[in-house]
This record gives sequence, structure tokens and C-alpha cells, in this order.
Amino acid sequence: MARKILIGLDVGTSGAKCIAADGEGRVLASSTQEYPLYTPRPGWAEQNPEDWFEACVRGLNEILPKVDKSALAGVSFSGQMHGLVALDARGEVIRPAILWCDQRTERQCEWIAARAGNLLEYTNNRMLTGYTGGKILWLRDEEPENFERMRAFVCPKDYIRYRLTGELGIDVSDASGTGFFDTRNRRWSDALIEIAGLDRSIFPEAHESTELAGQVTREAAARTGLPEGLNVYFGGGDAVIQTTGAGLVRPGILGVVIGTAGNVSMGLDAFHANPNGDLQMFCNNEPGLWHSLGCPLTSGGAYRWYRDELCQHSVAAAKASGRNVYDLMGEEAAQSRPGANGVIFTPYLTGERCPYPDPNARGAFYGLSLNTARADLTRAVMEGVTYSLKQVIDLMAGFAKCEKVYTSGGGSASPLWRQIQADVFDLPVYTMSAASEGGAYGAIMVAGVGVGVWKNLSEAASIVHVETETLPNRENRKAYMDSFEIYSKLYPALKPVYDLSASKGY
Repeated sequence: MARKILIGLDVGTSGAKCIAADGEGRVLASSTQEYPLYTPRPGWAEQNPEDWFEACVRGLNEILPKVDKSALAGVSFSGQMHGLVALDARGEVIRPAILWCDQRTERQCEWIAARAGNLLEYTNNRMLTGYTGGKILWLRDEEPENFERMRAFVCPKDYIRYRLTGELGIDVSDASGTGFFDTRNRRWSDALIEIAGLDRSIFPEAHESTELAGQVTREAAARTGLPEGLNVYFGGGDAVIQTTGAGLVRPGILGVVIGTAGNVSMGLDAFHANPNGDLQMFCNNEPGLWHSLGCPLTSGGAYRWYRDELCQHSVAAAKASGRNVYDLMGEEAAQSRPGANGVIFTPYLTGERCPYPDPNARGAFYGLSLNTARADLTRAVMEGVTYSLKQVIDLMAGFAKCEKVYTSGGGSASPLWRQIQADVFDLPVYTMSAASEGGAYGAIMVAGVGVGVWKNLSEAASIVHVETETLPNRENRKAYMDSFEIYSKLYPALKPVYDLSASKGY
């Protein structure tokens, strides 16, 4: 087979990642380009879609000179899910995109849930405040002039694909996170759309992730350096495709991502009902497979907040020594013991989605005393994030026996945090090759299936191999379970306080 080079683009929350890889999965070039996040009001989160496109242009222009362009075979995408990009009749963006972490739609979500009765009958999912559907209803309620102008919407990665091909569309994994998608039958829920009083025509056509979406246009080729006519494939939402990129497609293997948000995922061989709507049940990137996931809203983002606001000493020491600030923080956390000397952190800094769908939830340190040291606080943040992920794992265990964990994201770089995960989950924890490339690597695999390098994503997963193994330390188990028991009681106990604070504007 002639050598084929594949391009993966990941439209993340903090930046766009562009990678090139060959047909054996070797990454040949990589670039990350950042862009701003806007918070015009508390609880709101927006970005300018043009910033995403310009970041992709810069990234592609950086990596393409490093590869043989004559061998380019296809490009595909990963992207932050649930964002609303509203387009007018000319295909132009109407207003800034409303992002996945935006919490403004609580009233709209309650309205559609009450109007529909049981949303699970239509989509197998709740209408969460982060979902695209609530944002569409919010636009109708709060910005009627913009809503009247809207002729279509897409999610973030789909906007970039539209800019490359001129073709609108969405893949089934991203569509699953809109709140209006019938995940059992892998199509839009026309019945729910009618109940909501929305025009079916604004919903883009849904396709499987590995389907051909179009070709790079002459205009896009001139901007990006991609060859005109290059095949472009649909790709997938990041919460699904980043675990595909880690080699996780079938049941039994849990994917745990500690990025800005958290993510616990497991592939499913068949459609499963979603009791009480506790999890998110999406279509997988491979046709005929599904994907269960739960997404705590603030994971690595909580650790970054802690670094920026309470660890200036570590930031200064890192600058002075040339070391990584997170390495210094990990060394400090290691000075505390499992259970963080009784300090427990709840990581609800932007509300919560799973296991508690509550935009009013807030973060807290519990158990502070005169004996509390800074090392205890640092470790408590790492442990609190891990406890939130364990709660999701416990929900997911009802679908299949959980045998091991593939961890990725920023938290996976810390040996201490990997050990905390193994001990709290009581499962072996592995890091996998190319996991640092995130959803962009899953996009490479999708493009590879599209161009025929692999026959399906299960076969593509064979290119991923183990890099590190961390086994549970049974001596730490009791301390963590005692701490986890207390952690699990904090949200129910504080729920009335969260609601009172929200009523007062906090």
C-alpha cells in the first residue's frame, strides 16, 4: 500500500490541535494554537468561531511543511461538544458560539423536560444545561431577532469542517449531545423537535463519523495549505472520539480523561437504556456501537484554578528552577497521606453535570483544621477530582464488568495522580501511546478508516499500545474509602445551601 498521511484537527476549549500521522499511527507533526474564552456574565461561556478557524489555519500552516503533502489522504475532526454555532441564510455566524460549559439554559431545559414528559423515551438522555438543545431554546426566548435569522446550527468542529468543504452536517456522536437526537435509531427525534416547536430544517443532516463529508475547496486550500479536493470525513465529539483515540471502543475498558472537564467512558456493543438519565448515552464513532459516558464539569480545570489562585509559590519556584509547576505541586501533594489528613475537596467550580446535574453546585474544601497543611490542600484537590470520577464509574459498572482504566488528559502525566486513580478505582490504570494527542488522534483513526487504511475503528485501535501501568496499592484502600464515604455525603448535605446561594446571585 502506498504511504498515506492523515490529518486530525481537534477544536478544543483552550485551543486547536492539528496533527499529522502516517498509516501506522506515528505522529509526524503537531501544533497547538490557543484562543480566548469569553465570560460576559457569571455562568456564561462563549467563543468566536472565527478564532477557531484562524487557529486551525495557523496550525495547518505549521505542520504541513513538515510532511509529504503528496501523500495526504484525508482529514477528520474532534471538537468540544454541545456548542451552538448559529448560522444565517448565507452560512455566516450570527453571534458568538455558546459553549458546553455555559450554564444559562436551566429554565429552557426545565421547560422542555416538563413539556415532553419523559425525555428518555425520545433521546435516552436528559436535556442537560450544557447541551445544544437548551441553547437553541434560549436563543428563541432571549434573542428572538438572532433566532429568526438562524437557518442552521452546527457544533464547533462541524463549523471548521464547513469552512473547509462548504458542506453542512454533523456526526452521530456530536448530534447525541444536542438533546434532540434519537440515539437508539441514530437519527434526529422528529417527535421531540415538534414538541419543542422548532423548525426541523435548522437541524443539520446526521452521518456516521467515518463517512465522507466532502472535499477541501479551492478557497480553503489557499488558506490552509491542504490540497484542493482532499477527502474530509465527519469525525466526532471530543468526549467520544478522544477515547476512540486511546484505543477504547468495546466494553470492559474504562476511559478516564482528566482534562479541563472530566470524562469517564466505556464503549457498548449494543444500545442500552439509561436508567434515570444518570449517564450520557451517545452513538459511538463506529457504526453499530454506542458509548456510555459521564462528564464531571471541572476536573483538571479545578487543579489549574488551584495552581493559579493558591499556588503562586509553586509557579514562582518553577520559573526560577526551570521545572514544571505541576511536578512541584505533585511533590508537595506526596508529602500528605492518602485521604489528605481529612481534607476533602468538592470540584464543582462551574456547577456539575454528572453524577449531579446541578448548575448551582459549588466547590468547597471540607475538613480544614489548625493541623491542615498546604500539601493536604493540594492532595485533596487531586483526590476530590478522582472521587467525582469514581462516582461515574460506579454508575457505569451496571453495563459491563470494569476490568481496567485507560487514563489520559493532563492528570495522567502525574505518577501520583495515576496512583490515586488506581487506588480509588481499585483497578489497574494504564496510559496509552498518543493519548497526549487527545481527540486529534481519534480523528486520525476516523480518517484512516475513511480512506481504507483500517477496515474499522476496532482494527485501528490495534495501533495503540501501553506506555505505563499503575496497579492499586491495597494498603491505601481503607483511607480512600473512608474519605470517599464522606465525600459522597457532601453534595446531598450542601444542596440546600447551593440553591440558597443561587437565589441570592452567588
